[in-house]
Amino acid sequence: MKALIIMYLCSHVPGNACKQFDPEYLEFKNYHKCAVYGYEYSAELMGNFSDSFVEDFRPYIVFDCKEIAQT
Repeated sequence: MKALIIMYLCSHVPGNACKQFDPEYLEFKNYHKCAVYGYEYSAELMGNFSDSFVEDFRPYIVFDCKEIAQT
């Protein structure tokens, strides 16, 4: 089963909606690879945000791996 990752950047600041974004890779051979990538990529992004961005916007990342029907 192949998997497609869907990622959102969210904020704990009221009035800021979650925004979907495309990571570097979108499609994976299986759910496991998708899930591991989601956590690793989220950690990488959070580590690259400036201290002031994190303090001001209180960001968090949400992702989901969806099964892709194979033909």
